[in-house]
Amino acid sequence: MTGGGKGRLFTVGLVTAWYSSNIGVLLLNKYLLSNYGFKYPIFLTMCHMAACSLFSYAAIAWLRLVPMQLPRSRLQLAKIAALSLVFCASVVSGNISLRYLPVSFNQAVGATTPFFTAVFAYLMTVKRESFLTYLALVPVVTGVVIASGGEPSFNLFGFIMCVGATAARALKTVLQGILMSSDGEKINSMNLLMYMAPIAVCLLAPATIFMEDNVIAITMELAKKDFNIIWYLLFNSSLAYFVNLTNFLVTKHTSALTLQVLGNAKGAVAVVISILIFKNPVSVTGMLGYTLTVIGVILYSEAKKRTKQ
Repeated sequence: MTGGGKGRLFTVGLVTAWYSSNIGVLLLNKYLLSNYGFKYPIFLTMCHMAACSLFSYAAIAWLRLVPMQLPRSRLQLAKIAALSLVFCASVVSGNISLRYLPVSFNQAVGATTPFFTAVFAYLMTVKRESFLTYLALVPVVTGVVIASGGEPSFNLFGFIMCVGATAARALKTVLQGILMSSDGEKINSMNLLMYMAPIAVCLLAPATIFMEDNVIAITMELAKKDFNIIWYLLFNSSLAYFVNLTNFLVTKHTSALTLQVLGNAKGAVAVVISILIFKNPVSVTGMLGYTLTVIGVILYSEAKKRTKQ
């Protein structure tokens, strides 16, 4: 096999690993929080962050996948802590929404991330996009409105949590661009995760204690009846780290734009797989709404690409 062939095969392998880990953690979160009955989304998120802390340090300090970047100042650490807080809000809200909403609808709402990114970018940096870019956001939002009306398993609280998670994810992207934009503060995503994850654990631990009372004891009791819960949590937490690792590697070996396109397709794949696994009812109206949202996201990506050329 030629060097180019090996390179393409390696890239396909990375994308497959990214898809598998991303969709896998989403479906396993849904299974644990909804079907299995493990109703502790904050504790689950804390397990994810603890795994990200350990694996990130091992990957950078021991395996040297990327050079270690030390924080340059207390101010930079404060900025990382702010990002970590927003990141926690996003992941916890997303996990809570999975208790009440099917994965298919969760992904439809999550596809509106470009809309919230454009809003926050304008509010915080007064950055204006082209008219075509804003126009492409119309089907993104319209599709979710249609999908909401046609969703048989619609739950208002779950919907609010899902919208909150999507908005927080967009806010983190904008904040990261603002806070880490100077040359002295640029830090790659692997190092950023290594510093954000332990801070997230410290933030989530008291929230878990006060909001999910006695969760450790309850988990131990569950483990006595079904030890599989421990394996589920360990595997799920490990997958949460590999989502970030493969995301970084795919971006490194392709481009941010390719990642965005692949991400749009990933959402559609996740919807199909979740419907096949969980057999949640899906209406024609809901699917039409989700399809319209995906088309809007693709148009948005194209409009953004043209403005950069």
